[in-house]
Amino acid sequence: EMQVVESGGGLVQAGGSLRLSCAASGGSLRDYSIGWFRQAPGKEHEAVSCVDRQDLSLYYAGPAEGRFTFSRDNAGNTVYLQMNGLKPEDTAVYYCAARWTLLDTIVYEFDRWGQGTQVTVSS
Repeated sequence: EMQVVESGGGLVQAGGSLRLSCAASGGSLRDYSIGWFRQAPGKEHEAVSCVDRQDLSLYYAGPAEGRFTFSRDNAGNTVYLQMNGLKPEDTAVYYCAARWTLLDTIVYEFDRWGQGTQVTVSS
C-alpha cells in the first residue's frame, strides 16, 4: 500500500527558507490529490496548500499565499513545499496527505497521511 513520508523540516531563523518533501513509499503520487497541512502546539490542524492530481487547481491558505510554493517532480513520486520568508508563527508539525482520484479537482478527503516533519522558526 502506498504511503507518504515527509522530510525537510528543521530549525530556521525568521526570514529563512525550507523545502519540505513528501515522497511516495510503495507506489507513486500520480493520480493523487495532495495536501500539505500543519498543526502548531495548542492550535487546530489547518490546511496550507492543496492540489489536484494534475496540478491544475492549486489552493494556498492565506498565511501561505505568496510565500509557499507547491511543486511535483516529473516522475510523480515526490512533491515539495517550498517555504520562503518564514515567520515564527509558521512553527508547526507539517504533514503531507494524499487521496487517489481520477477527478480533475482537489479532493479534500485525504486518506493517506505521513508522520509529519517539525518546522521551527526562531525570531
